[in-house]
Amino acid sequence: TYWLLKGRFGEDEVRVFAVELGSALGQFSAFSRNILCCDAGHLRLADFGLSRRLKRGGRAFTICGTIQYMAPEVLSGGPYNHAADWWSLGIMLFALVTGEFPVAPEPEHGAMLKKVREFPYFMPETLSTPLSLLLTELLCKNPANRLRNLECFRRQTFFHSTSFDSQILQKTPVELILELKSHPDWPAKAMRGLPLDYFHNFDCDKILHSPTTPTELSPTLTNIDLNEATAQSCKA
Repeated sequence: TYWLLKGRFGEDEVRVFAVELGSALGQFSAFSRNILCCDAGHLRLADFGLSRRLKRGGRAFTICGTIQYMAPEVLSGGPYNHAADWWSLGIMLFALVTGEFPVAPEPEHGAMLKKVREFPYFMPETLSTPLSLLLTELLCKNPANRLRNLECFRRQTFFHSTSFDSQILQKTPVELILELKSHPDWPAKAMRGLPLDYFHNFDCDKILHSPTTPTELSPTLTNIDLNEATAQSCKA
């Protein structure tokens, strides 16, 4: 929503987002699907339904996620590891600061992989040299050579004199986000999904008492109370 309103963010705002997201990646070594803003404009990771805990040296093969953020090794079906998360971070930072994705999304993974492999990933001349270097390190097509850990991330020139202390960061609101909240188009841009009228044909009582057993559910739902989860969905 804020990205749609702003069009592109300045490097100072992107620096704060990069510090918070990079710190989260370094802590959890797993990138979630959604990034939210708290009331003060700081970032929170949410919706870990597609996340996976990998042991040191572990590999994954699942093709999942939003296609324009996928690293080439993910698009090809793997194997891939945590380095893929740092590629996704690079794509997001590139998009926020330029206002567009480096490679437009394709409807099919094979076509997207071809475009990603062929794209040179030259940085726009409008970017500062430190940011260009950071993005170049993150968007390295070879995961073995990619910037892929927090210590190397923190040492980037782009973060010179920038604190990675989360408590210090949280004390200072992100003024741009607070300003955008008062933007006249914010309510319309923030309305996502379908109006409630679209759900009048759904029998929530029937869904609520469905005989579905935990073994038929996705593994991420097996430990969730079905009635409670469905009731929340119906209320939404």
